[in-house]
Amino acid sequence: MKITVFDGADTIGGTKIHVEEGENGLFLDFGMNFAKYSQYYEEFISERTARGIYDLWRLGMIPKLNIYRKDLIPEDLFREVGRFPRPKVDAILISHAHLDHVGNVALLDKNIPIVGSPTTISIIKALNDTAAGGSHFGMESPYYKVRVRKDEEGYVLEADRKSHYFSRDVILTEDSQDLSDFLFYRPGQESPRAKKILPGDVKTVNEEDLGFEIKPFNVDHSIYGATAYIIEGEISLAYTGDFRLHGKNGDKTRKFIKEAKNVSILITEGTRVGREEHENVSEEEVYKNALKIAEEAKGLVVADFSARNFERLENFKEIAEKTGRELVITAKDAYFLHALKLVDGVDRLAGLRIYGNFKATRQKWEEIVVWGNYAEQYASPFEIRKGQENYILCFSFYDMPHLLDVMPNGGVYIYSSSEAFTEEQTFSFLRLWNWLQYFGFEVHGFRVDAEGKPIFERGAPRFRTRF
Repeated sequence: MKITVFDGADTIGGTKIHVEEGENGLFLDFGMNFAKYSQYYEEFISERTARGIYDLWRLGMIPKLNIYRKDLIPEDLFREVGRFPRPKVDAILISHAHLDHVGNVALLDKNIPIVGSPTTISIIKALNDTAAGGSHFGMESPYYKVRVRKDEEGYVLEADRKSHYFSRDVILTEDSQDLSDFLFYRPGQESPRAKKILPGDVKTVNEEDLGFEIKPFNVDHSIYGATAYIIEGEISLAYTGDFRLHGKNGDKTRKFIKEAKNVSILITEGTRVGREEHENVSEEEVYKNALKIAEEAKGLVVADFSARNFERLENFKEIAEKTGRELVITAKDAYFLHALKLVDGVDRLAGLRIYGNFKATRQKWEEIVVWGNYAEQYASPFEIRKGQENYILCFSFYDMPHLLDVMPNGGVYIYSSSEAFTEEQTFSFLRLWNWLQYFGFEVHGFRVDAEGKPIFERGAPRFRTRF
């Protein structure tokens, strides 16, 4: 067995690990390397999608391999890409739906299937549905719009509006409810004249021969659907992806650890290996700290936590119930919870409200799926303004402008997400702090010192628990 780490070593994210044996090969994740991206790009500058993979290739943000979608290779790069190795890739094993592990999958050859848990695949698809026509290709999975040449030379690429969407083949780690209608459905494609998504094959790892025996294991992480893998070939290999022990699904991680004890090779994330044990905070501690704050809060409570951290969202739902408040989420969060319901049948939207922000037009996914199914759960800014003490509002920095419609009269802001890793993130926290000061919030979780530097609380209450 040959293992090649193409990216993800000595950095956070960007994981791209190739496993090869005989005529077979797999990638363990194919993520976006945020550290490399931040060297050249920020919020208002990104790769030029009209040039396909050209910018990413030139800047060394993707491996120099001949494994990418042909429709993303402009003419002036085509021959160069063709001179590089084309390793065998029977599939991509996806550990979870964070972009640092899945953000470059959309660039890969259309014939390479993706393997993941039903939850992970549904989240990835929901990310694509709700993307606002983004600045990079990271969201284009499992379906994408084929690019065609816009100019005669073939240097400029654009989405082919005359063709259908292409759907990559999907292999699930376990049987689930029939997801085909969701996985290969794009909101707004109901019209008889619409260019439909062409369904791919939906199989399980037990049904598909990938050249290795693949044993998936559900593990605990801040995002649902996280999966670790044991791969059996001539020797055995265990790949953890991101995992933890201190969440509600910690026992699943322990089960995987027990199974992985006898493997020959272990590949694991090490983001927080150097941290002392007492610095790690369990989800139970986060819950208790946040509950205490909410019980003592006057006025509106705003909860800020990592996107798609559904376990944290469920904790705040319980906090809202115990404190006599209603939990209000964004329409995008509601769409993701709807997608999860299609996987496991659990109605996580029951008892929640959905924030009805003021906008000229709604995107198709919101109009058709969220508004169409959950209209009675929407709460207007004016409704929240009149009874601020009755709500916990799930907002992040990017939602701050909407608070101008609510106009909080003080209140409490609970930050329970990641710290600042880059200079640009530091500036974002300063901007967030300015918003919070404007509304007169009592802030928990971080503060900004006299020099404009964000300081994250190490003592109680403390909320950062990301591995």
